Amino acid sequence: MLESLRHFVLVAEQATFTAAARHAHVSQPALTASIRRLEAVVGARLFDRGRHGATLTAAGAALLPHARAAAVAVAEGRRAVAQLERLDTGEVRIGGGQTACTYLLPPVLSVFRRKHPKIAVRLREMPEELAVDAFDAGELDFVVAGHGAGEMFRDDQVVLVAAPGADPRTLPFVAFARGSAVRALMDRDFPGVEIGLELGSISTVKGSVRAGLGVALISRTAVATDLELGRLVEVRDPRTPIARPLRLVHRGVDRLSPAARALRTILLRDAPVAPSRSHRRIRRPHSPGGSARER
Repeated sequence: MLESLRHFVLVAEQATFTAAARHAHVSQPALTASIRRLEAVVGARLFDRGRHGATLTAAGAALLPHARAAAVAVAEGRRAVAQLERLDTGEVRIGGGQTACTYLLPPVLSVFRRKHPKIAVRLREMPEELAVDAFDAGELDFVVAGHGAGEMFRDDQVVLVAAPGADPRTLPFVAFARGSAVRALMDRDFPGVEIGLELGSISTVKGSVRAGLGVALISRTAVATDLELGRLVEVRDPRTPIARPLRLVHRGVDRLSPAARALRTILLRDAPVAPSRSHRRIRRPHSPGGSARER
């Protein structure tokens, strides 16, 4: 049954029996027979086959998320059994956006690696939506995300920043590319603003703002040092700061491998402290025509 479920998911993903058989390393007749056995068990046809490949029937679409969940659960079980209760072997996979992977996770993962040097840690940086998709597909044990159910990891805020001495009223926005969590907040809370640059990394956004090319919405964690050293200033705006609590998403403590449980303990215990807010701020009026002034 488990093999048939795996074959079913492959056909749904590859859209043809031929491609699915190739990925499963079985012959096409063997894969077709496996799907037929599954259809006999569930009592419904799962695919319509035509010139352009295999498409899910209504029954197949209803079964697919459960089949994927079953495949992920079996893979996790095999990993847990292989590791038993030992912490001298194993692997932990964690993903998140740029703020998490650049500023929050590395110091905690360093602590974990010193304590458990034989456990491999796989860190993947990607837009949060893609990280959640990878988690749902069983490719990650944890995701640090600003949305979704999970344990509270740490509070963060998104703030508006500019170069010292700049007049924020006259500058366009330096925006992250679409798909990033901060860009989604900008589109929601600052609709219609002029975007001068659209960039893909925190470092390029900060560098452009420091050069006076625009203002930017960015995680307070990511600009804490720049604010303290005066390389950037926080712009006062009635729409900011934007609260952005970050959560540690996983499938439940009882479903974590021994290595993943150990990492969870350290992640929740040693998450970095929120940065200080004692720094210069300048005012950006919500409506045009106001004056910018330092406080």
